[in-house]
Amino acid sequence: MEQAMIDSGWRGSQEGWLEAAYEALLESGVDSVKILPLAKRLNLSRTSFYWFFKDREELLNALIARWREKNTGNMVKRSEAYAESLTEAMLNVFDCWLDKNLFDSPFEFAVRSWALQSEDILEEVRRADQTRLEALIRMFMRFGYDETAADVRARTTYLVQIGYISMQAQEDIALRMKRIPEYIAIYTGQTPRRNELDRFFARHGYRPD
Repeated sequence: MEQAMIDSGWRGSQEGWLEAAYEALLESGVDSVKILPLAKRLNLSRTSFYWFFKDREELLNALIARWREKNTGNMVKRSEAYAESLTEAMLNVFDCWLDKNLFDSPFEFAVRSWALQSEDILEEVRRADQTRLEALIRMFMRFGYDETAADVRARTTYLVQIGYISMQAQEDIALRMKRIPEYIAIYTGQTPRRNELDRFFARHGYRPD
């Protein structure tokens, strides 16, 4: 009988609790990520939480781990993806800004907001920023820039995008796609080739006029 109740999902799942915490964080900030409100959101008992997490702190740590793996991990991977040119490499990184499966901008904003009230999370954000910048610097250096030039171009690339996120900027997809070749040219000092742009647009289901 007990096993049947477990199988029926009466306790929920670890991923279910984590997803509820993620949604609460995005909607209302970290102060809303508390066990009882999450239990109500999931229509589960408060005690069922403890089958999956020791306490709220462990849940918050799992949220940060998810953010770190998704946003920082994927950005580093895209910066290291195969590319025949620097402009193609930069377009690989730009995939992050257009594909929520690679980089979750609302999650990024929520974690950076959380960092305003937690020194520990602020340190997490600083480490993430450094890791991402170092990945971009390596990318530029791979295509021939010296360390100083690579550092400046990496910072220009990254800080503009963080500005987009911090300002919660909203752009029509057609307008953003129209601007991308100019961004690439500014960041890399090179103009992207037509076939590179065509592959990039196709990846994101966009057809330019």
